[in-house]
Amino acid sequence: MIENYMLFNNLPELDLHGQDRFSAVILADSFIKENLKMGNKLIKIVHGIGEGILKSEIHKFLKNNKLVKEYRIDIFNQGVTIVEIK
Repeated sequence: MIENYMLFNNLPELDLHGQDRFSAVILADSFIKENLKMGNKLIKIVHGIGEGILKSEIHKFLKNNKLVKEYRIDIFNQGVTIVEIK
């Protein structure tokens, strides 16, 4: 499913610009749980490019999250991660 994410319009999106690493992880966790309840299988997390701190923290969190099936960087925007929820 995640390999065809470009076919889906209007994926739910969480924008983490301006957040610190700790707040970003808390927000991402809540966002994933909310979308799981709503039945959404694909979501976007916008972490930006910058120095890569948010991206690194979010990817570390996603790697260890049991609700996440798979995640990858958006091929069109390096500042966005696409997440597939189990």
